[in-house]
Amino acid sequence: MGKVVFISLVIAALSALLGERIVNFRKTTLASRELVQNHLPNCVVLKNLDYGSEDITILGNGLAFISTGLKYPGMPSSDVPGKIFSLDMKDHRMKPVEMRMPRNFDLESFNPHGISVFTDLRDDAIYLFVVSHPQHKSQVELFQYVEDDHSLLHLKTIKHDLLHSVNDIVAVGVDSFYATNDHYFTHELLKGLVEPFLSQPWTNVVYYSPKEVKVVSDGYYLANGINISPDKRHIYVVDLFGHNVHVLERKEDNGLVTVKSVAVGSLCDNVEVEPETGDLWLGCHPNAWKLFMFDAEDPPGSEVIQIQNIHSDQPVVTQVYADDGHVLHGSSVAATYGGKLLIGTVFHKALCCDLK
Repeated sequence: MGKVVFISLVIAALSALLGERIVNFRKTTLASRELVQNHLPNCVVLKNLDYGSEDITILGNGLAFISTGLKYPGMPSSDVPGKIFSLDMKDHRMKPVEMRMPRNFDLESFNPHGISVFTDLRDDAIYLFVVSHPQHKSQVELFQYVEDDHSLLHLKTIKHDLLHSVNDIVAVGVDSFYATNDHYFTHELLKGLVEPFLSQPWTNVVYYSPKEVKVVSDGYYLANGINISPDKRHIYVVDLFGHNVHVLERKEDNGLVTVKSVAVGSLCDNVEVEPETGDLWLGCHPNAWKLFMFDAEDPPGSEVIQIQNIHSDQPVVTQVYADDGHVLHGSSVAATYGGKLLIGTVFHKALCCDLK
């Protein structure tokens, strides 16, 4: 009799714990949030980007690089291999073009995620860093952009034990960068079920160079997008489950020191920085419960948030765009150029709108 009572109590306790964790996860993902439409004028769907546009970054001359075809556990995806597209923001046709890749590069396992560009001021060479997940592992592919034939020259593949679950990257040299790890565990079951269940601030930011690799910041619930200020003095890290953006100061040894965090009221993904103003642009998931529990009849919405004066005592956080999922599912990035806004998604379409 006593054994039966004990087992019953254990089952009741586990059930209560599971219920509490589910409630907590729904709260974290803003499962009850209802979105009010906030559209921009003259929005058009970009051609050729039918399998996502997870990350976008734009050069000063208006050339945008776009990663597409991400296969992320728990998200809808296709069997089409990942690709990198470019888009000339100065061309009124706004037509993304697939970039030529080296013949000796393994395109079949290419699974691009976060991207970053570094321009070497010594010779104006442009380097593209791409996070990739072949067989759901993590590595960084380093390319050089060849303007003459609009292609990418593969330079090397970067792997390291500390780069175990890389989400996004920001380049700070021709072969150095900061990267976010969005999970603590490496096993897919632990990453997909245990971590969301526990909801602990276990993810981090890693600095990589050929001479040194180290964890430089931790304590994030889900470290996601990362970028750098125009003066190169600060790093911005988006904590998706924390609903905030962290501002960190760079040190001479490439370490990072937390300065502040800014609440955004949404689950933001990637972050782009406007060079002229220093404004931050974030692609966000206003109700990530719908993203994780995808239902084509009730799709996840999209949201773009702008942060102005982030280093001031009163940063201005503004919702610039919002859609309930009927136009755009699961926005992951927003980037601006010449009065236009590009909005990318994890697995859906990409949109270009005029800014008001």
